[in-house]
Amino acid sequence: MSPVKTPFGFHSTADQILAGVDLTGKRAIVTGASSGIGIETARTLAHAGAEVTLAVRNLEAGEATATAIRSSTGNSGVRVRSLDLSDQGSVRTFTADWDGPLHILVNNAGIMALPTLERTHEGWEMQFATNYLGHFALTVGLHRALADASGARIVSVSSSGNLIAPVIFDDPHFNFLPYDPLVAYGQSKTACALLAVEVTRRWADDGIVANALNPGAIATNLQRHTGGLKTPPERRKTPRQGAATSVLLAASPLLEGIGGRYFEDCNEAPSVMKRPDDWKGVAHYALDTGNAERLWEAFRPLIA
Repeated sequence: MSPVKTPFGFHSTADQILAGVDLTGKRAIVTGASSGIGIETARTLAHAGAEVTLAVRNLEAGEATATAIRSSTGNSGVRVRSLDLSDQGSVRTFTADWDGPLHILVNNAGIMALPTLERTHEGWEMQFATNYLGHFALTVGLHRALADASGARIVSVSSSGNLIAPVIFDDPHFNFLPYDPLVAYGQSKTACALLAVEVTRRWADDGIVANALNPGAIATNLQRHTGGLKTPPERRKTPRQGAATSVLLAASPLLEGIGGRYFEDCNEAPSVMKRPDDWKGVAHYALDTGNAERLWEAFRPLIA
């Protein structure tokens, strides 16, 4: 397969990606849409005419964001629903209450580098549980709605963190290994990339494709446990630039029917066999079809 190339790049904004694209009649969910690039992803989809549901843990922040998006876009179809990805009960409630087709699912929410080991009530490590298992359960729970859309897209927000660690299949929850905040984050983001690979393999016949992405270095609340963004200023993006690759995968005609791939800077990223000095590309293990199937089979019995 030839890598996907687009006219867009590092400096492109989400608005530029969807200029002239009409999403009227499309329904979208964006998780973590009350902060960071989630806000810009939701706003851009709404500006293009989509009905957008902000799936958020903090309802007050979500309502404030929805009000701002309605005001700036003139789109009254922006809604807010409660979703705590670290709580499988919350995910079950969200998916059970969803009615009708779903054209776009943006698995955007995430947490990063929790300084001490935290666990869910199931005993799952919190970053893996939130970044991957919550989104996995959400995606599986919405399968029927996605299939009913006849051409749905799933966007799995990964990061350059995939270059830190593969999924540690024998001990993903650090029951034996000493806890390392960045290793835990890295494996969760590798899992997000593998989710896109396996969704596309399993559900392409339902008209569903999924792709993963690295949004780039954007100063948001995500870095609150790491002392702030360490990336040199010339390699940083604004939130509107950071949301560009997400909306490209979510709604651009350029990605019609394409799935199971990993993008950064609005283009397909190269697969690498070792971590580059510039932290560009995607680790080979994060796109491995065997790893993707193994991950799905290992955790499917445990989720909602």
